[in-house]
Amino acid sequence: MYRTVLLWYTKELTVKEKRSLRVNIEFDHATLVRWSPDGKAFLIHKAVANTIEVYKISKKPDGTLASAIKALEFSKRHTEDVVGMDIASTGKYIITCSKLNDLVVWDLKGQVLATIELHLGSTYRARISPCARFIGTSGFTPDVNIWEVIFSKSGEFKQVAKAFDLGGHSSGILDFTFSADSSCMATVSKDGTYRLYDTKIEFEKGEDPHLLQTGPWENTTTANIALSPNTEVLAIAHGSSLSFYSTITGLLDVTIEDIFLGPITCLTFDAVGEYILIAGDRHIKVFQNITGYRVAIESATRKLTQKQTSATKERLEVLVEDNRKFLQAMGEKCP
Repeated sequence: MYRTVLLWYTKELTVKEKRSLRVNIEFDHATLVRWSPDGKAFLIHKAVANTIEVYKISKKPDGTLASAIKALEFSKRHTEDVVGMDIASTGKYIITCSKLNDLVVWDLKGQVLATIELHLGSTYRARISPCARFIGTSGFTPDVNIWEVIFSKSGEFKQVAKAFDLGGHSSGILDFTFSADSSCMATVSKDGTYRLYDTKIEFEKGEDPHLLQTGPWENTTTANIALSPNTEVLAIAHGSSLSFYSTITGLLDVTIEDIFLGPITCLTFDAVGEYILIAGDRHIKVFQNITGYRVAIESATRKLTQKQTSATKERLEVLVEDNRKFLQAMGEKCP
């Protein structure tokens, strides 16, 4: 019996006949999938075996995918379901974490670098920051724990040390995310609120993260969260619905309801923030980030009330006009 992982050639996503590479997972299925930073391999977490496998990718001369071959299987370290798996953008380490509060840091060959005992009651999420410097963990307790992964100047692993916490919620944190440059973080909690923090801090000197924005969300038992690359739009998936918030005003902009029959399981913005991709019901759907255009107008309008150079003022006015024309062409409301 086989379950599969499908790999798609993204340059063909707009054409009718899309090609994919089918990778069979023998007697098991993948619950989590992550690409390596160089795109030459991918990782899966196998549900039944509760282990990580690494598959090496080969490509055809035209750049399309040719094959995927299992290259490595990590030893089993978790007894409960894994809730987080990630690979650092530097390619230096991998993390896995189960709901049983056991965070494991691995090297790329499957050797354990560190094991961290968390104190979250039950762990819900574990992620690596885009800069690869930090690991974040959240769960039943009302804080996100941030850990620093430290390497020597020669590139050798040294330790994982506590960096700081994101506090302020009164209940467990369902999900959290880093901004593209790791300078901000957002959280969504069972207490019915989300929070946006400035995390570009000197935590070594005891400085705490600064709260930038907070607001209510339509509270459900599960949630997934994503920040646009410019941090101006916060997306929260709750059940089968997707809500977009302005981090400038803190207000809800729009909710798209009943996207799937079941819950949304994953979401992410593209690299420039023009689209948001969501997964559910064995499908992936792509939506245009319309909220981003409205928030850009709001942000530029506020900057125009401040003292600006003539060149900056002209650039902001053009931005406002262009975004308004786009929204009108799409039949969307303008601020």
